[in-house]
Amino acid sequence: MAIVKMKKLRLLAVRDSKEELLKELVRHGCVQFTELEPRLEGTEAEGLVHPESSELSTLKARHASLVHAIELLDRYAPKKTKLLSAKPELEDRVLVDDTGLAGALKVAGTLEGFEADIRRISAEESRERALLESLQPWLELDLPLNFEGTERCQVQMGSLPARIPPEQVEAALDAVDEECELFTVREEKKTRYVLLVCMRGQLPALLDALRPFGFTPSALGGMDGTARQCRVEAEQRLKELAAEKENCVHYITDDAVHRDELKLAADRVNVKIAMAEAEERLCGTESVLVMEGWFPAAREQELAAVFERFGCAWETLDPTEEEYPEVPVKLQNNKFSDALNMVTNMYSLPAYGSVDPNPLMAPFFILFYGLMMADMGYGIIMILAALVAMKKIKPREGTLSFCRLLLYGGIATFVMGALTGGFFGDAPKVIAGMFGSDWQGLPALFSPVRDSNAVLYGAMVLGVIHLNVGMAVNYHEKMKHGDKAGAILEEGAQFIILLGIILFALQMLVFKDFALLKTVGLGVMILGAAMLLIGSARGAKGFGKLTAPFSCIYNTLTGWFGDVLSYSRIMALMLAGGVVAQVFNTIAAMPSEKGVTPVSGIIFIVVFLIGHALNFALNLLGCFVHDLRLQCLEFFGKFYQDGGKPFEPLRIRTQYINPQE
Repeated sequence: MAIVKMKKLRLLAVRDSKEELLKELVRHGCVQFTELEPRLEGTEAEGLVHPESSELSTLKARHASLVHAIELLDRYAPKKTKLLSAKPELEDRVLVDDTGLAGALKVAGTLEGFEADIRRISAEESRERALLESLQPWLELDLPLNFEGTERCQVQMGSLPARIPPEQVEAALDAVDEECELFTVREEKKTRYVLLVCMRGQLPALLDALRPFGFTPSALGGMDGTARQCRVEAEQRLKELAAEKENCVHYITDDAVHRDELKLAADRVNVKIAMAEAEERLCGTESVLVMEGWFPAAREQELAAVFERFGCAWETLDPTEEEYPEVPVKLQNNKFSDALNMVTNMYSLPAYGSVDPNPLMAPFFILFYGLMMADMGYGIIMILAALVAMKKIKPREGTLSFCRLLLYGGIATFVMGALTGGFFGDAPKVIAGMFGSDWQGLPALFSPVRDSNAVLYGAMVLGVIHLNVGMAVNYHEKMKHGDKAGAILEEGAQFIILLGIILFALQMLVFKDFALLKTVGLGVMILGAAMLLIGSARGAKGFGKLTAPFSCIYNTLTGWFGDVLSYSRIMALMLAGGVVAQVFNTIAAMPSEKGVTPVSGIIFIVVFLIGHALNFALNLLGCFVHDLRLQCLEFFGKFYQDGGKPFEPLRIRTQYINPQE
């Protein structure tokens, strides 16, 4: 339950064994390579070795093609799967092998060709449909659409806004040529489609006269035949295109038998991409490869056997403190504290050489979450959801951490719900009341509604404990790193002040006749305050030695007051969730005040389900966010050193198939 100890690796390998060595390392999944080229700049080795190249861009293009092909099959030939199902598993040797990759890429290319045909056909269909729509107003016109007139006459089709009075348009045309005629072919709500007939040579002047009215010439002039004939041709073309598209879809669905083959190939290419990314971090000569990276110290013997088999020369080194900022961080926890990995990753990984917060944070996070939700019904839902997910989909890594966190949070929620008597709020009491019973509901050790003050004080006491655990960790870290004065005069002084406050409070509240206890408590507080003031002046210079004590007093008082007060959100969320649940129960039971009927029973069930679904969803997210805030701001602020870089080794990364564990 700590940050995994890392070692630096320096490795020389024969170039001919590069691919097989990388395949073996990707199977072990425990070496993270670092960029070597920047370290060689300005050294004697700069001119001797050169950075390695790879087919990374080509591999990424192949992977994109395979994934696209799988998406096409899922779109046109979807495969029925169970609602919750685990990914298939294969041995890592199978995933590292690239047998059959060429055939899968050929299938992917064929599928992409069919999709390109479908896109082309869809574009043509859109054009034909647009043509049909534009032909609709001219179906009653018997003239061919490309008819331009006779030897002496000209014809122009077009449209005018329907709001323009025909008399105004005709008057404007008569002013230019009294012999022209404007025929209305079709009139719609917003547009009037017209045919202009005039003497040859007068058309340009007449179009100029029509332009102020918003006249738009028709774009159908280049088409052969009448509008009806063109419509028949367009409809026939649409039928041909639909048949062609159906054939393309049929060809795609026929290739659905290759779905698993494509998924396996995509994951194999994904592994090759990981190897290519690692390869680009290496340097070498014509015959030798130079590698540098990090690996968990516990895997040294395992890697040594691999390097000996490939005839490599290598050395391993413990990182120096100066190298700590560059050392990648990997957290190793048990099943309980591992559930908090996702919380730590959302914030920031701890710096290498510092403290893993997960074992310390786990009991508080889960306890606080249970207190905030505090309902047996909601806890049961969370437990069942987590167990079903872990059994059906067999999650790994981050998803597994989330499921475990959901499970532990559900258990805590159920336990706290049992202590507060909450089962979907006061549902048992309300349901009993609907049938005339005066039962007061489930027994409760305390109630957030009736005992809100006690819950508030309890939340603040938990906050004090939580904060002091963080301070104790910081005290230990300072002592471990040799800062004994800082540990004693800062965290130690605050512990002494807290002890004095406890003694003083015990005399005031419990041992009222024991006056000496009050005097001792005051003396202890004064001692702690003096130590804190002395510690605040350490490192200050000049006038700062005078102002440091005042700043220390202000920051300590306001900081502790604000931090402890933040824990009141535990009571607030517990109270809010319980009250909202009771409100929905009351609303659901209103139609049954004069007795339960089939209609009132149905109304109760509908309102009950909708109300508690909303309340559960809001509390599920709200409690997580506020719990996260207490950990990341109040708790981490006492000791946490962030800034760690995640350990990202060369390993098998898959999307569709899991490697067997």
